[in-house]
Amino acid sequence: MERTLIVITGPTAVGKTALTIELARHFGIPVINADSRQVYRELRIGTASPTPEQLAQAKHYFVGHKSIHDYYNAFLYEQDVLTLLDTLFVDSPVQLLSGGSMMYIDAVCNGIDDIPTIRDDIRSDLKRRYQEEGLDTLCADLLRLDPEHYAVVDRKNHRRVIHALEVCYQTGRTYTSFRTQARKVRPFRVMKIGLNRDRTELYDRINRRVDQMMADGLTDEAQTLYPLRQLNALNTVGYKELFDYMDGRWTLDEAVERMKGNTRRYARKQLTWFRRDAEVRWFHPDNKEDILNYIKHYE
Repeated sequence: MERTLIVITGPTAVGKTALTIELARHFGIPVINADSRQVYRELRIGTASPTPEQLAQAKHYFVGHKSIHDYYNAFLYEQDVLTLLDTLFVDSPVQLLSGGSMMYIDAVCNGIDDIPTIRDDIRSDLKRRYQEEGLDTLCADLLRLDPEHYAVVDRKNHRRVIHALEVCYQTGRTYTSFRTQARKVRPFRVMKIGLNRDRTELYDRINRRVDQMMADGLTDEAQTLYPLRQLNALNTVGYKELFDYMDGRWTLDEAVERMKGNTRRYARKQLTWFRRDAEVRWFHPDNKEDILNYIKHYE
């Protein structure tokens, strides 16, 4: 088989980890993790990171290799994965990437624009302006500096508006100029396998997984991270709801129910994103033999 990267993706809690480990053991290869929050070592329970037992079954890359204090994004991940693949393909023409983070997977398969690292002073100043002057003022700035992006950005989403302005102020160029959206050529094939379940079944798995996280000590994990809640890595379902509980906005039961609802919404968002990709072939996670047969006869 020519060099091929098998990509296993799908919504959260669908069963990617278990199937991916089975495939890794079948082919005798490691797992390249594509979850943008599991890369952080401090976020273990709330991101459903592979357990020590699962990590012992197959070697995993990009699990807990960063701190929440580290700057990391999809572009840096793309570079790290491509460098790793150069080494891994020497040992086997088949490699395995698995996860549900849309931008991380897209970065590896198609490439992503090299958005510059933003200076702390620029980031702090725009955060201050947002708090003091409001979103409308920042939108007016974006209209002046990059009218093309202003026309397409979600102007209700302050994070996206602020990020575009950060790039404008950091570089003196428009944010649009970095968004080339040119698909990069890869020296390997990409085989995309999507996993999905009946919606009722998926939602039940999501609800039960949240309950298990709570039983495993997610509240205590979030409590230790509470003083750092402004970090971008902690703008994550599971932690956000518990931080609001700790702020007194909700009861613990309300926070858990919101966590389940927000996770279900995220799963729908993931499915919408991946279903736009005609290259994804969909399977039920239990259909291992069908998946192996598809891989064997892939052209």
